[in-house]
Amino acid sequence: MKAFLFPGQGNQKAGMGKDLYETSSKAREIFEQANDILGERFSDFMFTADEDILMDTRYTQPSIFIYEVALALGQNDIKPDCTAGHSLGEYAALVVCGALDFEETLKFVFYRGKVFHQAFLEHPSAMGAVIGIPEEQVQAVLNQVSEEDGENLYIANYNGPGQLVVTGARNSVKKACKILKDMGARRALVLPQKGVGHSPNSIKEGEILAKAIRNLHFKTPIVPIYQDADGMPHTDPIEIMENQIKLMTYPVQWTTITNQMVANGVTEFYEGGTDDTLQKIVKRMKPDLFVSSLIHVPSLEGKVKDYSIINK
Repeated sequence: MKAFLFPGQGNQKAGMGKDLYETSSKAREIFEQANDILGERFSDFMFTADEDILMDTRYTQPSIFIYEVALALGQNDIKPDCTAGHSLGEYAALVVCGALDFEETLKFVFYRGKVFHQAFLEHPSAMGAVIGIPEEQVQAVLNQVSEEDGENLYIANYNGPGQLVVTGARNSVKKACKILKDMGARRALVLPQKGVGHSPNSIKEGEILAKAIRNLHFKTPIVPIYQDADGMPHTDPIEIMENQIKLMTYPVQWTTITNQMVANGVTEFYEGGTDDTLQKIVKRMKPDLFVSSLIHVPSLEGKVKDYSIINK
């Protein structure tokens, strides 16, 4: 069985999508459809914007979503037996599996990016990656810093055994990362992306987006989607919608998703993003399984940039 995986924020790259647009006629149709939906040449912006501008969630979120859908549907080499997306990536996964329509999902993602932008302006926050420290010790440090600073820190992503992402006020996340590094973490650093979502700190934004999510037309997908809120496969439209609503305040259960996919027979994983973010996570957990990128399917091989290779 084959799984398509879609990464979230942090996967934006300068010039993303230009070579895909020029290579695949189907991908080009999707980019042009996005332009029509948004009422502007958004693809031209994606192809020319630098990464600093793309860090703004108003541009980050639609750019990543459009690219990922165009990459997955712009090739006919392989089809998924299931999909999953990490955080923002779940929207591409919902479209590719057939649970949501591209047009209304793009409009929602565009709106979501604006909500995230406003949330960050009101409460500057951050995320920190922590690798090599047991979850219990990480939670103890978060509790300690939360009490000392009067800020609430949470685990936002369970990416794999010993691979966590924490979220909260920027200075408090920075403080927690320093403590964890001193405790022996292989990695504990503040990430460049803004830390909105996946914790009770985002209850307000969750309520705002829940109203919009309930107006989306969820359908029975062609293949199951493994969702971040519980890590399990879903095909029931109501369950899928409810899990989407939960996601703003629930942590991403990527460890569970990977394990459940393998338990259910997935042997091939294909990432639908600009680099190898999720491939590395899955490969650490399941080194004997096939892990690759949709960039390297025969019809796109050598024609679309793999930023993980370029940046090595």
